[in-house]
Amino acid sequence: MKLAILLSTNNAETNWNAFRLANLALSKGDTVSVFLLGEGVEYGQASSSQFNVKEQVEKFLQSENTQIIACGTCLAIRKQGSTKECPEGSLEDWYRIVSESDKVLTF
Repeated sequence: MKLAILLSTNNAETNWNAFRLANLALSKGDTVSVFLLGEGVEYGQASSSQFNVKEQVEKFLQSENTQIIACGTCLAIRKQGSTKECPEGSLEDWYRIVSESDKVLTF
């Protein structure tokens, strides 16, 4: 299955759970794409000892069946640059991810 996750919050617990689900899907053989929108581009800043988002993201990025793409406009609004964990993309990328996926989840 091709799973798309739209992450639009910077809440640590929500993001931690989204990436835990993404990692479970990967372990089942699925392909998972994450698109970061709005506050979602700040997801890495909300990691904590209780909700270690960074650990989940590192695990996620170890698979070849993943991609993370961040809304370039949302990054620019927050004066954030593109990184491996938050690479800049566009509305076209978001559309492609949604149109190519079997399921789309939003957090």
